[in-house]
Amino acid sequence: MGRTLAEIIDSLPIEEQTAIAAHTQTLIELYALRRTAGKTQAEVAATMGVGQDTISRLERRGDMLLSTLRHYVESVGGRLDLVVHLPGEAPVVIDPLAHRAVRQPKTTAG
Repeated sequence: MGRTLAEIIDSLPIEEQTAIAAHTQTLIELYALRRTAGKTQAEVAATMGVGQDTISRLERRGDMLLSTLRHYVESVGGRLDLVVHLPGEAPVVIDPLAHRAVRQPKTTAG
């Protein structure tokens, strides 16, 4: 008789179990976020200008660019805040996308 998924996961090293648990929580949160907003994958896809299959894959990812996550959250009608918590300090909200590096134009040697 075959093993269950839970049995397979339980047989993995603790580091892998932790990574799977974190990934699963991310899946639940993105999916739940969209559902809470009352949006379908197709609606979010249309807002983001991508296909529904892209939203499906995005909701299964455990790691993504902050700009992608922000676009997703805004597409379901929310706002993404990045909050830093340091010991003994008040929480600080930062906006890493507001301070994009401005590239200097290339100069030609003349």
